[in-house]
Amino acid sequence: MIPAHPALARKRAVVTGAARGLGRMLALRLAAEGAHVALVGLEADELKTAAEECGPHARAFEADITDTAALAHAATRVEEHFGGLDIVVANAGIAAGGPFADTAATDFDRVIEVNLLGSIATARAFLPALQRSRGYLLQLASLAAMAPAPLMGAYCTGKAGVEAFAHCLAPEVAGDGVDVGVAYLSWTDTDMVRGADADAALAHMRKRLPWPMNRTYAPEPAVERLLAGIARRRAHVYGQPWLRAVQGVRGALPGLIAAFAPRELARLAPQLAATRHARAGAVGAGGAADMRARHDRDQRG
Repeated sequence: MIPAHPALARKRAVVTGAARGLGRMLALRLAAEGAHVALVGLEADELKTAAEECGPHARAFEADITDTAALAHAATRVEEHFGGLDIVVANAGIAAGGPFADTAATDFDRVIEVNLLGSIATARAFLPALQRSRGYLLQLASLAAMAPAPLMGAYCTGKAGVEAFAHCLAPEVAGDGVDVGVAYLSWTDTDMVRGADADAALAHMRKRLPWPMNRTYAPEPAVERLLAGIARRRAHVYGQPWLRAVQGVRGALPGLIAAFAPRELARLAPQLAATRHARAGAVGAGGAADMRARHDRDQRG
């Protein structure tokens, strides 16, 4: 395979949330471009398999990004193993859906803990290595950072938070030669999105969003755009090209969504009430893995 991005050859890269989904796909593509990849996340067996698929210059490091001690230890091991670090992709995240009033505080707060505080912990753990190499940090945000989605309060809050954090961090570390980028993706066909769509009420509400926000997109083109953004150390990366245009009109989106959402939510109210007990925890296989990890940590005290 002829590399599409020669600048990535022999770069030392970390991808969090690399056991499955976009993280795994991105790790594989970085490896195919000649990068040496550290796959960080939960699900040890999945991580190990993904690292093996990446080839001899990849290695798995199991760590919960909300466990600061474990993440700091992983960062030390990554730098020791690879002799430095050039790229960090803060990809790990989970989602939970449903009305705020019906969502358990532990479930809502866990999404914030993983998506926002976990991303901040990732930057804290790996930033010293990036400062030494004058490297690049890419924070995955989402369309959810731009557009408020009813029934997705925790996810939108977390993604808006990491977008703001990355934009604050960028000028602080620019003098160290570190570039910080924010990546935006719309609904992309991953375990997480499929898990959300398994809830009929959530799927219905999503379909009522304005086009093209209501579509599900293939992951492969998004991964290629992320890869190009990393190679060029972009400040903003768009997994779907139309998201660039959303930046210019995002201020109008809350009003637009508020114009139709209350009516749709009223129609869904009986269904949402009848199924609220089946809506506990984070969605998809990645969400299930996070719940197991959280349970294990609670058991250890």
